[in-house]
Amino acid sequence: MSSLEIGLWSIPVLLLLIFVRMPIGLAMFLTGIVGTRLVTGTWIPIMAQLKSVIYDTFSSYSLSIVPLFLLMGQFATRGGMSRALFRAAETMVGHRRGGVAMAAVAACGGFGAICGSSLATAATMGQVALPELKRCGYSGSLSTACLAAGGTLGILIPPSVVLVIYAILTEQNIAKLFLAAFVPGFLAALGYMLTVSLYVRFDPKSAGAQEKASWAERREALVAVWPVLVIFLLVIGGIYAGIFTPTEGAAVGAAGTGLVALFNGGLDWKGFRESILSTASSTGMIFFIVLGASVFNSFLAFSQLPQQSAQYVAGLGWSPWLVLVLILVCYLIFGCIMDSLSMILLTIPIFFPIVSALDYGLPLEEFAIWFGIIVLIVVEVGLITPPVGMNLFVINSMARQVPLGQTFRGVAPFIASDIVRVAILVMFPSITLFLIRWLY
Repeated sequence: MSSLEIGLWSIPVLLLLIFVRMPIGLAMFLTGIVGTRLVTGTWIPIMAQLKSVIYDTFSSYSLSIVPLFLLMGQFATRGGMSRALFRAAETMVGHRRGGVAMAAVAACGGFGAICGSSLATAATMGQVALPELKRCGYSGSLSTACLAAGGTLGILIPPSVVLVIYAILTEQNIAKLFLAAFVPGFLAALGYMLTVSLYVRFDPKSAGAQEKASWAERREALVAVWPVLVIFLLVIGGIYAGIFTPTEGAAVGAAGTGLVALFNGGLDWKGFRESILSTASSTGMIFFIVLGASVFNSFLAFSQLPQQSAQYVAGLGWSPWLVLVLILVCYLIFGCIMDSLSMILLTIPIFFPIVSALDYGLPLEEFAIWFGIIVLIVVEVGLITPPVGMNLFVINSMARQVPLGQTFRGVAPFIASDIVRVAILVMFPSITLFLIRWLY
């Protein structure tokens, strides 16, 4: 069996291991080791690689941003920021038809701006919004679906852990990727709110009514969210003003959210300890997946699969846009069986060389940024795609009275909204890139 054939067979073997519930990091690690042994015929390259790959991977300065953003999300959760965001959005639009669900989406977007994790955003906002949605007479289907979809804004609106990993894999500028994600993230929030509006018009019984808040209540609620705005502007503004790097910005954000949580009374010594342990646990999981991906990607390099695939696709003479659509369809399928980070780590080393060899009419750097945002959005769709959309299970576990089938049916319009948004961003790359072109 040739090296290329071994590389090709490794993909179904890896997917089989994932399907039988082996942790994704371990599956990639073992597949990479065995594949390298089969390609090289000796254990020497493997031993040489293992003595250096762990240090080379985890000593990366860029990766230090991951635990800082995770810690920032932990402190934000304990600081009551999620409740303040939801209350502010609810006072502004809660009286409208479907307004409380729209407020939940808007609050998810705001919390995603200081969190960077989809699952954390969905879980945190679910705790805050589900009781209020139930009190206002919203159906279980709409309540769980809007929160599952809104949670995906956590990885699209900067800061985003997945974007950081993509930037490292493709050697792109993290700050530029964050900037490029702003408009698509804003469009995602608007799209979800429009979906809620259409949902309640087609099914009026799915949403209840709520009294209109007074202007005094609105002012009070808006004042309560000032820490979120200050931290967001400090982190993002500091990065683009050149005051500090993204990693330093993450550290400032973590310190700021920690201080807010402390002053709000939500962070005592026990809470601080739990935040550190939870961050360490999540970081360990992510880093092990990164390590497994490094070993697997090294094996792919030995097999020449990415290079040969790029040459093969270029030689077919297919339209670059057809190739892009097929890749995005693959992401939709993968989203049914694995999480977003695993998809990025597994597929980017294979797909990125293929699309980079084709002509999309963009400079390579702009193309890499645009492609990353498109992929991130499609990966985000996977988080709410049955049967294994992670956000669906997170929200449904918090609303046990709602059958999972209802959540699956309720999320379908939100998936349609995502697909429409992907089509628009694919047809008009300038929507994603105009902020970068303007500032850089």
